[in-house]
Amino acid sequence: MALKCGIVGLPNVGKSTLFNCLSSAKAQAANFPFCTIEPNLGVITVPDERLNKLAEIVHPGRIVPATCEIVDIAGLVKGASKGEGLGNKFLGNIRECDAIIHVVRCFEDDNVVREGGMAVNPVEDKEIIDTELQLKDLETIESQLSKQQKVAAAGNKEAKLMVSVLEAYKEVLEQGKNARSVEFDSKEEQQAAHDLFLLTTKPVLYVCNVDEDSAKTGNEYSRQIEQIAAEEGAEAMVIAAKTEEDIASLDSYEDKKMFLEELGLEESGVSRLIKKAYHLLNLQTFITAGEMEVKAWTFHKGWKAPQCAGVIHTDFEKGFIRAEVIKYDDYLRYGSEAAIREAGKLGIEGKDYVVQDGDIMHFRFNV
Repeated sequence: MALKCGIVGLPNVGKSTLFNCLSSAKAQAANFPFCTIEPNLGVITVPDERLNKLAEIVHPGRIVPATCEIVDIAGLVKGASKGEGLGNKFLGNIRECDAIIHVVRCFEDDNVVREGGMAVNPVEDKEIIDTELQLKDLETIESQLSKQQKVAAAGNKEAKLMVSVLEAYKEVLEQGKNARSVEFDSKEEQQAAHDLFLLTTKPVLYVCNVDEDSAKTGNEYSRQIEQIAAEEGAEAMVIAAKTEEDIASLDSYEDKKMFLEELGLEESGVSRLIKKAYHLLNLQTFITAGEMEVKAWTFHKGWKAPQCAGVIHTDFEKGFIRAEVIKYDDYLRYGSEAAIREAGKLGIEGKDYVVQDGDIMHFRFNV
Protein backbone atom coordinates (compact mmCIF):
# COMPACT_ATOMS: atom_id res chain seq x y z
CA MET A 1 0.00 0.00 0.00
CA ALA A 2 2.01 2.95 -1.28
CA LEU A 3 1.52 6.42 0.15
CA LYS A 4 2.42 9.32 -2.14
CA CYS A 5 2.86 12.82 -0.71
CA GLY A 6 3.46 15.91 -2.81
CA ILE A 7 5.58 18.75 -1.42
CA VAL A 8 4.16 22.10 -2.55
CA GLY A 9 5.01 25.72 -1.84
CA LEU A 10 5.81 29.02 -3.52
CA PRO A 11 9.38 29.69 -4.77
CA ASN A 12 12.02 30.36 -2.07
CA VAL A 13 10.09 28.89 0.85
CA GLY A 14 12.59 26.04 1.40
CA LYS A 15 10.64 23.34 -0.41
CA SER A 16 13.55 21.91 -2.41
CA THR A 17 15.89 22.17 0.59
CA LEU A 18 13.44 20.04 2.52
CA PHE A 19 13.18 17.51 -0.30
CA ASN A 20 16.98 17.28 -0.44
CA CYS A 21 17.03 16.64 3.31
CA LEU A 22 14.54 13.84 2.85
CA SER A 23 16.89 12.35 0.26
CA SER A 24 19.47 12.04 3.04
CA ALA A 25 17.03 10.53 5.52
CA LYS A 26 18.93 7.24 5.61
CA ALA A 27 21.52 9.05 7.73
CA GLN A 28 18.90 9.96 10.33
CA ALA A 29 18.25 6.36 11.37
CA ALA A 30 20.72 3.75 10.25
CA ASN A 31 18.48 1.17 8.57
CA PHE A 32 16.12 3.47 6.71
CA PRO A 33 17.27 4.06 3.11
CA PHE A 34 16.10 6.39 0.40
CA CYS A 35 16.23 5.85 -3.35
CA THR A 36 15.61 8.42 -6.05
CA ILE A 37 13.41 7.26 -8.91
CA GLU A 38 13.76 10.53 -10.85
CA PRO A 39 15.02 14.01 -9.84
CA ASN A 40 11.83 15.06 -8.09
CA LEU A 41 10.58 11.70 -6.82
CA GLY A 42 11.91 9.60 -3.98
CA VAL A 43 10.81 6.49 -2.13
CA ILE A 44 11.57 7.02 1.52
CA THR A 45 11.16 4.64 4.43
CA VAL A 46 9.06 5.41 7.50
CA PRO A 47 11.30 5.52 10.61
CA ASP A 48 10.10 2.90 13.10
CA GLU A 49 12.36 2.16 16.05
CA ARG A 50 10.27 -0.94 16.86
CA LEU A 51 11.74 -2.80 13.89
CA ASN A 52 15.29 -2.40 15.14
CA LYS A 53 14.28 -3.46 18.67
CA LEU A 54 12.62 -6.62 17.33
CA ALA A 55 15.62 -7.34 15.09
CA GLU A 56 17.86 -7.37 18.17
CA ILE A 57 15.72 -10.26 19.48
CA VAL A 58 14.94 -12.17 16.27
CA HIS A 59 18.24 -11.58 14.37
CA PRO A 60 16.57 -11.61 10.93
CA GLY A 61 18.28 -11.63 7.56
CA ARG A 62 16.91 -8.16 6.83
CA ILE A 63 14.69 -5.35 8.07
CA VAL A 64 11.95 -4.09 5.71
CA PRO A 65 10.29 -0.84 6.87
CA ALA A 66 7.13 0.76 5.49
CA THR A 67 7.65 3.26 2.68
CA CYS A 68 6.09 6.38 1.19
CA GLU A 69 6.80 8.34 -1.98
CA ILE A 70 7.73 12.00 -1.72
CA VAL A 71 7.31 14.21 -4.80
CA ASP A 72 8.92 17.65 -5.10
CA ILE A 73 6.23 19.43 -7.16
CA ALA A 74 7.73 22.43 -8.92
CA GLY A 75 6.08 25.23 -10.86
CA LEU A 76 3.48 26.79 -8.62
CA VAL A 77 3.14 30.54 -8.97
CA LYS A 78 0.16 32.85 -8.82
CA GLY A 79 -1.94 31.99 -11.88
CA ALA A 80 -0.98 28.29 -11.95
CA SER A 81 -4.66 27.34 -12.28
CA LYS A 82 -4.62 29.21 -15.61
CA GLY A 83 -1.39 27.52 -16.72
CA GLU A 84 1.13 30.13 -15.51
CA GLY A 85 4.62 28.80 -14.83
CA LEU A 86 4.47 25.01 -14.91
CA GLY A 87 0.90 25.27 -13.69
CA ASN A 88 -0.77 22.45 -15.59
CA LYS A 89 2.05 19.98 -14.87
CA PHE A 90 2.09 21.08 -11.23
CA LEU A 91 -1.63 20.54 -10.78
CA GLY A 92 -1.46 17.19 -12.57
CA ASN A 93 1.28 16.02 -10.19
CA ILE A 94 -0.83 16.97 -7.15
CA ARG A 95 -3.80 15.04 -8.52
CA GLU A 96 -1.69 11.86 -8.41
CA CYS A 97 -0.78 12.34 -4.73
CA ASP A 98 -2.65 11.00 -1.69
CA ALA A 99 -1.71 13.89 0.57
CA ILE A 100 -0.13 17.35 0.35
CA ILE A 101 2.86 18.60 2.34
CA HIS A 102 2.49 22.37 2.11
CA VAL A 103 5.73 24.18 2.97
CA VAL A 104 5.24 27.75 4.20
CA ARG A 105 8.02 30.29 4.73
CA CYS A 106 8.14 31.31 8.39
CA PHE A 107 11.64 32.85 8.54
CA GLU A 108 13.31 36.19 7.87
CA ASP A 109 16.35 36.25 5.56
CA ASP A 110 17.40 39.30 3.52
CA ASN A 111 19.34 36.99 1.18
CA VAL A 112 16.24 34.98 0.27
CA VAL A 113 13.80 37.16 -1.64
CA ARG A 114 10.11 36.42 -1.22
CA GLU A 115 8.14 36.04 -4.43
CA GLY A 116 7.23 39.56 -5.55
CA GLY A 117 9.84 41.15 -3.24
CA MET A 118 7.32 41.77 -0.47
CA ALA A 119 7.74 41.28 3.29
CA VAL A 120 7.43 37.77 4.73
CA ASN A 121 3.75 36.84 5.01
CA PRO A 122 3.09 33.12 5.58
CA VAL A 123 -0.70 33.51 5.71
CA GLU A 124 -0.78 35.21 2.31
CA ASP A 125 1.60 32.58 0.86
CA LYS A 126 -0.70 29.82 2.08
CA GLU A 127 -3.74 31.56 0.63
CA ILE A 128 -2.09 31.93 -2.80
CA ILE A 129 -1.65 28.17 -3.07
CA ASP A 130 -5.11 27.49 -1.65
CA THR A 131 -6.66 29.86 -4.20
CA GLU A 132 -4.89 28.23 -7.15
CA LEU A 133 -6.03 24.77 -6.10
CA GLN A 134 -9.58 25.98 -5.39
CA LEU A 135 -9.82 27.65 -8.80
CA LYS A 136 -8.72 24.45 -10.51
CA ASP A 137 -11.28 22.44 -8.52
CA LEU A 138 -13.99 24.96 -9.39
CA GLU A 139 -13.11 24.54 -13.06
CA THR A 140 -13.47 20.75 -12.67
CA ILE A 141 -16.80 21.14 -10.84
CA GLU A 142 -18.31 23.52 -13.38
CA SER A 143 -17.36 21.35 -16.36
CA GLN A 144 -18.92 18.30 -14.69
CA LEU A 145 -22.00 20.09 -13.39
CA SER A 146 -23.42 21.16 -16.75
CA LYS A 147 -23.09 17.58 -18.08
CA GLN A 148 -24.62 15.93 -15.01
CA GLN A 149 -27.54 18.40 -14.86
CA LYS A 150 -28.60 17.42 -18.39
CA VAL A 151 -28.52 13.70 -17.53
CA ALA A 152 -30.29 14.30 -14.19
CA ALA A 153 -33.09 16.20 -15.99
CA ALA A 154 -33.81 12.99 -17.89
CA GLY A 155 -34.44 11.22 -14.56
CA ASN A 156 -31.09 9.50 -13.98
CA LYS A 157 -30.75 8.88 -10.20
CA GLU A 158 -26.94 8.62 -10.22
CA ALA A 159 -26.68 11.93 -12.07
CA LYS A 160 -29.04 13.57 -9.54
CA LEU A 161 -26.79 12.35 -6.71
CA MET A 162 -23.70 13.69 -8.48
CA VAL A 163 -25.38 17.06 -9.07
CA SER A 164 -26.06 17.43 -5.33
CA VAL A 165 -22.41 16.57 -4.56
CA LEU A 166 -21.10 18.99 -7.19
CA GLU A 167 -23.35 21.81 -5.99
CA ALA A 168 -22.23 21.29 -2.37
CA TYR A 169 -18.58 21.56 -3.44
CA LYS A 170 -19.27 24.55 -5.71
CA GLU A 171 -20.83 26.48 -2.84
CA VAL A 172 -17.81 26.18 -0.51
CA LEU A 173 -15.22 26.71 -3.26
CA GLU A 174 -16.91 29.95 -4.31
CA GLN A 175 -16.57 31.08 -0.68
CA GLY A 176 -12.78 30.57 -0.89
CA LYS A 177 -12.86 27.41 1.24
CA ASN A 178 -11.27 24.04 0.50
CA ALA A 179 -13.44 21.16 -0.68
CA ARG A 180 -12.26 19.01 2.27
CA SER A 181 -14.50 21.14 4.51
CA VAL A 182 -17.57 19.44 2.97
CA GLU A 183 -18.77 16.21 4.62
CA PHE A 184 -21.25 13.77 3.10
CA ASP A 185 -23.43 11.39 5.12
CA SER A 186 -24.28 8.59 2.70
CA LYS A 187 -21.79 6.09 1.27
CA GLU A 188 -23.12 6.84 -2.22
CA GLU A 189 -22.33 10.55 -1.85
CA GLN A 190 -18.92 9.80 -0.36
CA GLN A 191 -18.07 7.52 -3.29
CA ALA A 192 -19.26 10.10 -5.85
CA ALA A 193 -17.16 12.77 -4.09
CA HIS A 194 -14.10 10.50 -4.06
CA ASP A 195 -14.42 9.81 -7.79
CA LEU A 196 -14.01 13.54 -8.57
CA PHE A 197 -10.37 13.50 -7.32
CA LEU A 198 -10.48 17.16 -6.33
CA LEU A 199 -7.20 18.77 -5.30
CA THR A 200 -8.53 20.47 -2.16
CA THR A 201 -10.12 17.29 -0.76
CA LYS A 202 -6.66 15.83 -0.15
CA PRO A 203 -5.43 15.84 3.46
CA VAL A 204 -2.76 18.47 4.08
CA LEU A 205 0.17 18.86 6.44
CA TYR A 206 1.40 22.44 6.80
CA VAL A 207 5.17 22.53 7.34
CA CYS A 208 6.31 25.81 8.86
CA ASN A 209 9.90 26.36 7.72
CA VAL A 210 11.56 28.41 10.49
CA ASP A 211 15.05 29.65 11.38
CA GLU A 212 17.36 27.54 13.58
CA ASP A 213 16.56 29.47 16.78
CA SER A 214 12.88 28.63 16.32
CA ALA A 215 13.41 24.94 15.49
CA LYS A 216 12.09 23.71 18.86
CA THR A 217 9.32 26.13 19.76
CA GLY A 218 8.40 27.85 16.48
CA ASN A 219 7.86 31.60 16.11
CA GLU A 220 5.18 34.22 15.53
CA TYR A 221 4.87 33.27 11.85
CA SER A 222 4.54 29.52 12.49
CA ARG A 223 1.93 30.09 15.20
CA GLN A 224 -0.25 31.93 12.67
CA ILE A 225 -0.19 28.89 10.38
CA GLU A 226 -0.72 26.46 13.26
CA GLN A 227 -3.81 28.39 14.31
CA ILE A 228 -5.25 28.32 10.78
CA ALA A 229 -4.47 24.60 10.49
CA ALA A 230 -6.31 23.92 13.75
CA GLU A 231 -9.35 25.83 12.47
CA GLU A 232 -9.28 23.76 9.27
CA GLY A 233 -8.84 20.47 11.12
CA ALA A 234 -5.49 20.04 9.35
CA GLU A 235 -2.09 19.17 10.80
CA ALA A 236 0.88 21.51 11.13
CA MET A 237 4.47 21.14 12.29
CA VAL A 238 7.61 23.24 12.65
CA ILE A 239 10.85 22.39 10.87
CA ALA A 240 14.08 24.29 10.21
CA ALA A 241 14.95 23.04 6.71
CA LYS A 242 18.35 24.80 6.59
CA THR A 243 19.30 23.22 9.93
CA GLU A 244 18.07 19.84 8.71
CA GLU A 245 20.39 20.29 5.73
CA ASP A 246 23.30 20.85 8.14
CA ILE A 247 22.33 17.73 10.11
CA ALA A 248 22.12 15.67 6.93
CA SER A 249 25.65 16.75 5.95
CA LEU A 250 27.18 15.26 9.13
CA ASP A 251 28.95 11.94 8.64
CA SER A 252 27.97 9.84 11.63
CA TYR A 253 24.73 9.01 13.40
CA GLU A 254 26.37 10.02 16.70
CA ASP A 255 27.26 13.49 15.36
CA LYS A 256 23.70 13.99 14.18
CA LYS A 257 22.33 12.94 17.55
CA MET A 258 24.67 15.35 19.35
CA PHE A 259 23.59 18.21 17.04
CA LEU A 260 19.93 17.47 17.79
CA GLU A 261 20.58 17.40 21.54
CA GLU A 262 22.24 20.82 21.32
CA LEU A 263 19.03 22.12 19.70
CA GLY A 264 16.91 20.45 22.38
CA LEU A 265 15.31 18.05 19.90
CA GLU A 266 14.75 14.33 20.42
CA GLU A 267 14.63 13.49 16.71
CA SER A 268 15.15 15.30 13.45
CA GLY A 269 12.40 17.31 11.82
CA VAL A 270 12.73 15.14 8.73
CA SER A 271 12.03 12.01 10.76
CA ARG A 272 8.99 13.65 12.39
CA LEU A 273 7.74 14.82 9.00
CA ILE A 274 7.93 11.34 7.48
CA LYS A 275 5.99 9.87 10.41
CA LYS A 276 3.35 12.61 10.20
CA ALA A 277 3.02 12.13 6.45
CA TYR A 278 2.50 8.40 7.02
CA HIS A 279 -0.20 9.00 9.64
CA LEU A 280 -1.86 11.81 7.67
CA LEU A 281 -4.02 9.26 5.87
CA ASN A 282 -4.89 7.33 9.04
CA LEU A 283 -2.38 4.60 8.25
CA GLN A 284 -0.82 2.25 10.79
CA THR A 285 1.67 -0.59 10.83
CA PHE A 286 1.52 -4.26 11.76
CA ILE A 287 4.70 -6.32 11.83
CA THR A 288 5.78 -9.81 10.83
CA ALA A 289 8.90 -11.10 12.56
CA GLY A 290 10.92 -14.19 11.69
CA GLU A 291 14.43 -15.40 10.89
CA MET A 292 14.11 -14.29 7.27
CA GLU A 293 12.96 -10.73 7.95
CA VAL A 294 11.32 -8.27 10.28
CA LYS A 295 8.86 -6.38 8.10
CA ALA A 296 6.41 -3.49 8.54
CA TRP A 297 3.09 -3.68 6.67
CA THR A 298 0.83 -0.68 6.11
CA PHE A 299 -2.91 -0.83 6.79
CA HIS A 300 -5.79 1.58 7.41
CA LYS A 301 -6.67 2.21 11.04
CA GLY A 302 -9.76 0.18 11.93
CA TRP A 303 -9.08 -2.71 9.54
CA LYS A 304 -9.86 -6.22 10.76
CA ALA A 305 -7.52 -9.20 10.68
CA PRO A 306 -8.62 -10.67 7.29
CA GLN A 307 -8.13 -7.29 5.54
CA CYS A 308 -4.64 -6.99 7.00
CA ALA A 309 -3.87 -10.57 5.93
CA GLY A 310 -4.80 -9.49 2.41
CA VAL A 311 -2.08 -6.83 2.51
CA ILE A 312 0.49 -9.65 2.51
CA HIS A 313 -1.32 -11.74 -0.11
CA THR A 314 -4.90 -11.92 -1.39
CA ASP A 315 -4.93 -15.68 -0.68
CA PHE A 316 -4.35 -14.93 3.01
CA GLU A 317 -7.58 -12.94 3.10
CA LYS A 318 -9.62 -15.40 1.03
CA GLY A 319 -8.65 -18.41 3.13
CA PHE A 320 -8.32 -16.64 6.49
CA ILE A 321 -8.70 -18.99 9.48
CA ARG A 322 -7.24 -17.02 12.38
CA ALA A 323 -4.53 -14.58 13.38
CA GLU A 324 -1.89 -15.18 16.04
CA VAL A 325 -1.16 -11.83 17.66
CA ILE A 326 1.70 -10.74 19.91
CA LYS A 327 1.75 -7.27 21.41
CA TYR A 328 5.00 -5.40 20.77
CA ASP A 329 5.63 -4.69 24.47
CA ASP A 330 5.14 -8.38 25.29
CA TYR A 331 7.68 -9.41 22.64
CA LEU A 332 10.24 -7.11 24.24
CA ARG A 333 9.35 -8.24 27.76
CA TYR A 334 9.53 -12.02 27.17
CA GLY A 335 12.24 -12.05 24.50
CA SER A 336 11.03 -14.94 22.35
CA GLU A 337 7.88 -16.38 20.80
CA ALA A 338 8.27 -19.57 22.87
CA ALA A 339 8.36 -17.58 26.13
CA ILE A 340 5.34 -15.56 25.02
CA ARG A 341 3.35 -18.75 24.36
CA GLU A 342 4.38 -20.18 27.71
CA ALA A 343 3.24 -17.00 29.47
CA GLY A 344 -0.13 -17.20 27.73
CA LYS A 345 0.39 -13.88 25.96
CA LEU A 346 -0.16 -15.15 22.41
CA GLY A 347 -3.58 -13.94 21.25
CA ILE A 348 -5.66 -16.17 18.96
CA GLU A 349 -7.98 -13.83 17.07
CA GLY A 350 -10.78 -14.35 14.56
CA LYS A 351 -12.28 -12.39 11.67
CA ASP A 352 -13.65 -9.57 13.86
CA TYR A 353 -10.33 -8.66 15.50
CA VAL A 354 -9.42 -5.01 14.84
CA VAL A 355 -5.67 -4.90 14.27
CA GLN A 356 -3.72 -2.42 16.40
CA ASP A 357 -0.66 -0.39 15.46
CA GLY A 358 2.49 -2.38 16.27
CA ASP A 359 0.77 -5.79 16.48
CA ILE A 360 3.10 -8.64 15.53
CA MET A 361 0.97 -10.92 13.36
CA HIS A 362 1.06 -14.47 12.07
CA PHE A 363 -1.85 -15.50 9.83
CA ARG A 364 -3.25 -19.01 9.48
CA PHE A 365 -5.09 -19.59 6.22
CA ASN A 366 -6.30 -22.34 3.91
CA VAL A 367 -6.93 -21.91 0.18
